[in-house]
Amino acid sequence: MKIGCPTEIKPQEFRVGMTPDAAREAVNHGHEVLIQSGAGVGAGFTDEDYIAAGAKMIGTAEEVFAEADMIVKVKEPQAVERKMLREGQLLFTYLHLAPDPEQTKDLLESGCTAIAYETVTDDRGGLPLLAPMSEVAGRLAPQVGAWTLQKANGGRGVLMGGVPGVAPAKVVVIGGGVVGTHAAKIAAGMGADVTVLDRSLTRLRYLDDVFGGTFKNQYSTAGATADLVREADMVIGAVLIPGAAAPKLVSRAQLSEMKPGAALVDVAIDQGGCFETSRATTHADPIYEVDGIMHYCVANMPGAVARTSTQALGNATLPFLLNLANKGWKQACEDDPHLLNGLNVHAGQLTYYAVGKALGIDVISPSLALKS
Repeated sequence: MKIGCPTEIKPQEFRVGMTPDAAREAVNHGHEVLIQSGAGVGAGFTDEDYIAAGAKMIGTAEEVFAEADMIVKVKEPQAVERKMLREGQLLFTYLHLAPDPEQTKDLLESGCTAIAYETVTDDRGGLPLLAPMSEVAGRLAPQVGAWTLQKANGGRGVLMGGVPGVAPAKVVVIGGGVVGTHAAKIAAGMGADVTVLDRSLTRLRYLDDVFGGTFKNQYSTAGATADLVREADMVIGAVLIPGAAAPKLVSRAQLSEMKPGAALVDVAIDQGGCFETSRATTHADPIYEVDGIMHYCVANMPGAVARTSTQALGNATLPFLLNLANKGWKQACEDDPHLLNGLNVHAGQLTYYAVGKALGIDVISPSLALKS
């Protein structure tokens, strides 16, 4: 199979879909790997690194898309890239379709087969290709939130850990999954007063058993969330409904009750955001103010630490990438129901229920798509 990896073109996206190590593994399995020249530079990988791994360097994205049987990326294809997809071509990347009707429409019209990293599952009920970026984003969230809290950036001017005689920042993390757990660990490590909200008592017991007094946890109700948000210096949105649009858990009306200059960090922005006032931003212009509250809503947070993120993502995606290349997508998905759960689009039809529900589009089952 010809596996193509173009340069990411989303603003301030420095990651790359394949590391040189991944390219070497694919070549060793008998596949041809086509890397767009310069694709790895943002993550610290040179063209020479890929050449040494046995990959072929290609000058333009157009050539990569035209030659490759499978396209491997990091972020969802941008409008210009979607025009280059073709019928029968396999796309393997993050998609986040639920809040993105335009991308969904273009993918359906292209006739391609698209497998989304974020909906591939595992036998423990996890999301193995989303998890590494959730870990990165979770660990980044308190860091960028602390920067947002600085007075020069419009924030309250509160230091996360305080100092002797001065209380630390109060941080509320909404969601106790992978993102929320890593966010809470780092925020607590910075000395903040941290509370995690979640609706799963099982998860809350786990957090209490593992982390003890490192941070607090509380069952998430609308009332509890409102009370904690009112007193918070920073709120980190870390909720996830796999493949679906994120629920809005903090309303605009609640902003008027918050402390002026408090920071909202919305890690769920890829799925539409969990604050009513969230809108996607970029690393070039990451924060904005609404009703005196600072919002950090960068849609590709892990891109800020591109080398770490690329290596972590590459470790997770490589086994699935090789299975798709070795067997073809149909056989690979037939053999692995967890990979089949990643199928979002095939031959002009939507195959993921949560996306169809969010966008009002008819859906066929992934198993039916296998037979088409």
